[in-house]
Amino acid sequence: MIILLSLIAKSVCYNAFAVVRNLIVGGRDMAESKGFGPESDAVRTHLEIMQGVVSRMADNSRSCKVWCVTLVAAVLFLSARSDGADVALVALAPAVLFWVLDAYYLSQERAFRKSYDAFVAKVHDGSLDVGDLYGVHASGSEVRKFFWRVFLSFAVWPFYLMVGLTVGLAWFAVGR
Repeated sequence: MIILLSLIAKSVCYNAFAVVRNLIVGGRDMAESKGFGPESDAVRTHLEIMQGVVSRMADNSRSCKVWCVTLVAAVLFLSARSDGADVALVALAPAVLFWVLDAYYLSQERAFRKSYDAFVAKVHDGSLDVGDLYGVHASGSEVRKFFWRVFLSFAVWPFYLMVGLTVGLAWFAVGR
């Protein structure tokens, strides 16, 4: 009885392994699985995952701008209601925090796009390994480099400059 159960378990495990192997390799023999082409389901799935990450980072950046405007407007409203000009300067805190967070998300997006491009280049070169399919990560040192570029990029600073100018004008208007 134990031998029969052991054989059944081995058969189930072998079949499960074969199914997973076929999903990863795309129906080819394991010896042929050295290179993956653009038609491979595993490559397509990996690219879809990377595109999803890039889209989420872009959406997070947009959300930073929306929340920044909302919080700054609320603080400026409270400043106007309380006739306290110094309260208006409190609105600079969320603006600066969201500026940093926005730059972080955009730098992550750029790093993931660079990782995506490197993955596609490996697919076209034929140098893609099975291990490359399991790594969804941004280039580590690139994130810091991208952060400082993005922090002062045209996609970010004009928006937060306008928020800062709005806070300054509100501070001046409430103080009079």
